This record gives sequence, structure tokens and C-alpha cells, in this order.
Amino acid sequence: MTMMNLGCAAKQPEIRDTWTPAAQQANASASRAEAAASRAEAAAGRAEAAAKRVEDSAARVEAMFSKQLRK
Repeated sequence: MTMMNLGCAAKQPEIRDTWTPAAQQANASASRAEAAASRAEAAAGRAEAAAKRVEDSAARVEAMFSKQLRK
């Protein structure tokens, strides 16, 4: 009887850790997404600054034309 029990115990399936690689991949993906979001934020800031410069230029041109019309 004990021989049978030992034989069955030896055939138990190997326990594999499937969560650790998945967690590491998720962590790496989150890091890449965070870096991409940071780059997008920086680009948005540059776009806002460029839009402000365009608005300022338009205001200067408008002021210049208004001054010319008043003469």
C-alpha cells in the first residue's frame, strides 16, 4: 500500500509560477505608458506655448493695422 502512495506522490504536477512573469510584463507596460504620457504632456505644453506665441503675434499685427487705420 505504501508503494502505491509513493508512486502517486511522485506524479504530482509541477507547480509553475505564472503570475510573476505576467506581473513583470504589466509593470513594464505601465512604465512605458507612463513615459509615453510624460512625452505627450511635454508635447502638449510645447503646443500650448506655440499657440500663445501665435496669438501674441496676431494681436501685434492687429494693433499695427489698427494704428495704420487711425492715421
